[in-house]
Amino acid sequence: MATYLSAIVDAHRAAAAADRRDLGALGDLARAAPAPLPFAARLRGGDGRGSGVIAEIKRRSPSRGDLAPDLVAADLAQAYRRGGARCLSVLTDRDHFGGSPEDLRQAKAAGGLPVLRKDFTVAAADVLDARIMGADAVLLIVAALAHDELVELHRLAVDLGLDALVEVHDEAELERALGIGAVLVGVNQRDLVSFDVDHARAARLAPRIPEHVVAIAESGVRDASDARSLARAGYDAVLVGETLVRSADPSRSVAALGDHPVGRRTPAGVGAG
Repeated sequence: MATYLSAIVDAHRAAAAADRRDLGALGDLARAAPAPLPFAARLRGGDGRGSGVIAEIKRRSPSRGDLAPDLVAADLAQAYRRGGARCLSVLTDRDHFGGSPEDLRQAKAAGGLPVLRKDFTVAAADVLDARIMGADAVLLIVAALAHDELVELHRLAVDLGLDALVEVHDEAELERALGIGAVLVGVNQRDLVSFDVDHARAARLAPRIPEHVVAIAESGVRDASDARSLARAGYDAVLVGETLVRSADPSRSVAALGDHPVGRRTPAGVGAG
């Protein structure tokens, strides 16, 4: 059965297969690019702060259509920073999300925050491109990658100095992520088939994420109440897109979502909030 994810990943795999660029030359460009900023470390901080916010720049989505097609990436990045966002996430997929590498470059320059390249990473060139365009982290979706691909792309990201946000949707995928040594894990609460949000998913998986791993809750974070509950369940940060790009006051919205006390990820904390 075709899903939103499978259709998008198939398109990216076809583009990767048609890419004739020399990986050696691309690797040289990537390693010559400015050193990445620390992404995962900024989320946890270690200075007694509460939960963090990864604020997303997102023009549209396959399931919801246009969200903010005319947004100015630089302006939104500055608004997010004023609100206290610790990191940014920028969609660079053009065909399905209306994003671009230029959005990422503008957001990084204007916001001055570590940036996740939010895209569908399926090949080494995708990781190299992320470093070249100025990203500080890449997204690896477990459901979209075979085991050897996940291992290879994670290793390449680490070798380039990039953080890798390894995204999971269930217990089996979480075990795969932890098995490759992921130290930054995102739990996406959006169903891969229907694109509906399951608000109980992140709380259910939280106790399975070791304390040394930086844990991110993704999708379906609507307000401060959601963010507070996820922090109590043990999430170090939330990644929020639609709520923020549709907000009349993005700075204020970011401020409401962050700095909640983060609980320990223990079975007793499941469903707290």
